[in-house]
Amino acid sequence: MTSSELWTRATADRYDAEENERSSAAFLGPTLHFLADLAGDGRALEFAIGTGRVGVPLRESGVPVAGIELSEHMAAVLRRKIDEDTLPVTIGDMATTVVPGDFTLVYLVYNTISNLLTQDEQVECFRNAARHLTPGGRFVIELGVPPLRFLPPGQVAVPFDVSERHLGFDTFDLVEQLLVSHHFTRDGDDGRYRRESSRHRYAWPAELDLMARLAGLELERRVADWSGEPFTENSAKHISVWRKPA
Repeated sequence: MTSSELWTRATADRYDAEENERSSAAFLGPTLHFLADLAGDGRALEFAIGTGRVGVPLRESGVPVAGIELSEHMAAVLRRKIDEDTLPVTIGDMATTVVPGDFTLVYLVYNTISNLLTQDEQVECFRNAARHLTPGGRFVIELGVPPLRFLPPGQVAVPFDVSERHLGFDTFDLVEQLLVSHHFTRDGDDGRYRRESSRHRYAWPAELDLMARLAGLELERRVADWSGEPFTENSAKHISVWRKPA
């Protein structure tokens, strides 16, 4: 039993519309180039493939892709875009589900490892990635850096989006290393907002490196974005690449 919260049909049906900007060719270009370069002539496995925002265009670019997805509703949206033979998806959790074959690349984008709410499960996710990788293969994670520098004493919330149709902020449990993302989204023009929230376990890059070592992986590279900008103390997120020794 995974601690990840299950995405509902309603959430899955509107996911692509809400992530339209992040699904554009201009936005995804650097991501696809980064991943395709690491996959080389091999196969790629996406953990928590969702509706295929990344996996489908990566497959269309020529990289053989398979996916693991916990939510049948999210996978059903993906299946409207591409058939099972072209991009197979296995329903299950990303910490323990095993799919056939070997892969030169396993990847996990858009903060999704934080959906696993315990450290033990996040460690198992690294081990599952290593289990699928060929010697010399890579595991890639895209994850935000916890914005705790924005929390003065006594404050527990940090806004991450304040726009005309959406208000978003995170609240933090600093003892349990958990955050809750709160979303207020205006669906129509009648002034009413839809409220949603999701729980996440945040982790620092150094903690992820230790998880990788427990799984037998070695840090190869860490950058600030898919374009390869240097990772610094001011970076809001990181793209980390760990390698399975040959």
